[in-house]
Amino acid sequence: MLLEGLHIPLTTPFHPDARLNLPKLAANVERYSKSPAAGLIVLVPQGEPTLLTDDETREVLRAAAQAAAPEKVLIAGITRDSVRATLALAEFAAELLYDAILVGVPSIFAFDRPAAAAAASEQSRSTQRRELLLYFQTIADRSPLPVVLFSHRDHRIPLEATVELAAHPNILGLLDGAASPAEIEAILRRTATIKREVTVTTVFRAVTARMKIAAGRAPATLVSATSLTASATAAAETPPTQPLRTRTKTVGFQVLAGNAQTILDALRTGAVGIAPAFAACAPQACYEILAAWKDDDQPLTEEKQARLCAAARLAEDSAGNLKFACDLNGYFGGRPRLPQLPPTGIQRAALEQLMKQLRN
Repeated sequence: MLLEGLHIPLTTPFHPDARLNLPKLAANVERYSKSPAAGLIVLVPQGEPTLLTDDETREVLRAAAQAAAPEKVLIAGITRDSVRATLALAEFAAELLYDAILVGVPSIFAFDRPAAAAAASEQSRSTQRRELLLYFQTIADRSPLPVVLFSHRDHRIPLEATVELAAHPNILGLLDGAASPAEIEAILRRTATIKREVTVTTVFRAVTARMKIAAGRAPATLVSATSLTASATAAAETPPTQPLRTRTKTVGFQVLAGNAQTILDALRTGAVGIAPAFAACAPQACYEILAAWKDDDQPLTEEKQARLCAAARLAEDSAGNLKFACDLNGYFGGRPRLPQLPPTGIQRAALEQLMKQLRN
């Protein structure tokens, strides 16, 4: 699966009484599907996945898949502490024709928590490293969908583990929301020998599972013109099916940049795409950085990057802030689910001012 381009991490809308608001989720997905984004990512941390029940998780995955345009790559965030629970959601996502799963560090590990890591013995840390590798490798071995690793500010995948996991044939790449350009460069340098063939369209865009299904589906039956003018019995005629024309492309270990404030640095380092949480409320502003970069217009790229940094910094600070920013730009955000809080009055005023220049 090709991961190039902008991938939009979705928020999860709720009613005022905290019930899932699936119609608003579908409306957001339909609008995102009309954007130049390459794909959508369901249930990243900003989507509040840990605050959902298993049944709600499945409802969100189903609603998003049903509303998404066939050409958009769909990635399901399904991290659970156990391999068994994660694989169960992977199988469910495969039934819904998702293209990949996003799997991060389970909450039982403490690699990114200095106090916990310092208190652990070297033997304990060594055991955790082996357990983490086993977790990802077992999921990659058994998952019906390819895996995208997920590393973010709350739960980081150690560099050595990332490099080792990158060699697994069912692990496509990494979405990292906290890596510095130097860390991304180190990952890409140490995985440079990895080469894989992926299926793409004739214009080198990703081919999704739903595109393949649509191409193989028989078209609507038409009534012959002669049957409308003659007295003979009408005959049904089926036009020929147009095949999905594809080609292959060689890719390496694919890295997606997840920090809106360092998109340009990540692209310069070798990231093939971007997936900042800020794209949920300002997809056009994020895409413009990528587009200017592809056009090799460095001054414009730098201008576009600088333009969104302050707004992204505040919006990505919490799910409540991000959802309020979505409301400001015509996407349904609403309130976060308790115990997470909406933005304060001061934060709302600041976001309103910062988002004025980033309207879609």
